[in-house]
Amino acid sequence: MADANQDRERMPFDIAVIGAGVVGCAVARRFTLEGARVIVLERAADLLAGASKGNSALLHTGFDAPPDSLELACMRAGRTEYLAIRDALNLPLLKTGAVVVAWSEAELAALDAIAVQARANGVDDVRRLDLAELRQREPFLAPTARGGLLVPGEHVIDPWSAPLAYLRQAVENGAEVRFDAELLGGTREGAGWRLATAAGPVAARLIVNCAGLYGDVVEQRLLGDASFTIRPRKGQFVVFDKAAAALLRAIVLPVPTERTKGVVLTRTIFGNLMVGPTADEQEQRDRAAVDRDSLESLIRRAEAMLPALAGVPVTATYAGLRPATERKEYRIRFLPDRQWLTLGGIRSTGLTAALGLAQHAFALCRETLPAMTPRAAPVWPRLPNLAEHRPRDWARSGNGGIVCHCELVTRREIEAALAGPLPARDPGGLKRRTRAGMGRCQGFYCQARVAALSGDRLSPPLSVGASRG
Repeated sequence: MADANQDRERMPFDIAVIGAGVVGCAVARRFTLEGARVIVLERAADLLAGASKGNSALLHTGFDAPPDSLELACMRAGRTEYLAIRDALNLPLLKTGAVVVAWSEAELAALDAIAVQARANGVDDVRRLDLAELRQREPFLAPTARGGLLVPGEHVIDPWSAPLAYLRQAVENGAEVRFDAELLGGTREGAGWRLATAAGPVAARLIVNCAGLYGDVVEQRLLGDASFTIRPRKGQFVVFDKAAAALLRAIVLPVPTERTKGVVLTRTIFGNLMVGPTADEQEQRDRAAVDRDSLESLIRRAEAMLPALAGVPVTATYAGLRPATERKEYRIRFLPDRQWLTLGGIRSTGLTAALGLAQHAFALCRETLPAMTPRAAPVWPRLPNLAEHRPRDWARSGNGGIVCHCELVTRREIEAALAGPLPARDPGGLKRRTRAGMGRCQGFYCQARVAALSGDRLSPPLSVGASRG
């Protein structure tokens, strides 16, 4: 017993998860529920500050994933688990289905091959739509549409509440999170690692590298070499006013190419309509700026697919970076003798695959860890609902009044986001938890009130007159 206690003092954590993006949050949850002592180290002030903050918010079936790939297996497992736990965590699902739309004869001819691949991937309910049925389902599509492939199981989810729920559940069941904790270096120590971070030293048995856009840097810094090279790929999005959502029922997907899945037209869980992403490689890892030419091109593309969008106001634009590498597949590197696992190169399917990747990570690592007892009665926190199609806090009494009228965000929602086990720590974190300032006026009318409510609890503090977006 004395040896066990001394070992615990030397290695207080079983797992150190590097990165609090969606994959890191899911991994922290899985290992915590399995009984591990987990710490999450995030270089930013809040979770979802990197690649995970800018995504298309789709829950995929894996119908077009590479056959027999780890990506497909993780997407299927992740989707299944999301559907199984979403009610307990109060996570929304907008059941839209998707249509792969052909806009040329060549694309129309490619639909049968996509259907064959979908069925080989276990997605058996896909079916062709002739032009008449496509028009009946999506009457506002441009007359240039030639036909489509219906994928009923593709849906829309909240891109930020899901990873927040995963990390909240980890924390409320014993995990620790340190923000502003950039990894500075580390050395092997006995059967584990001693890490140097900007928030102090950390000792853990096993490292799970979920650093996203910095995954190769983390490998280089701790292992002395990197098994892949991150090539940041910027995706820009345009969000149309909520009135535009009535023009579309399903997610409209393009016929994919070798390089990209292409531009998607979809409703959002928040009641808007969105088009994107672009796919532009860049050198910078920490800045995803929008540019006027790309945004105007996206708007023209959306109007070409859905002509009734012409003249509909644009509510917001944003850009995100995907941690692409020199190869398309996930970059998994497991070194059991060095107590190391990298989950890298997780690109556009990461939101769907995260829970499945976490299952895969635990299956790989369980033999390298001491015996653990899964938590018998874990805490299941319930996230506040921000989905437009479900009951919102503004309709309930005692909410303190509406602060952000564009997104109908109440004072109670803002105060709750600033408190609790994982409070918002920066302005972006508060926006993602509440949507205050993310509506039509982009905070022009509500920012002073939000700044007063948040006070000095955010870093940097919100200030009246700060740039909108």
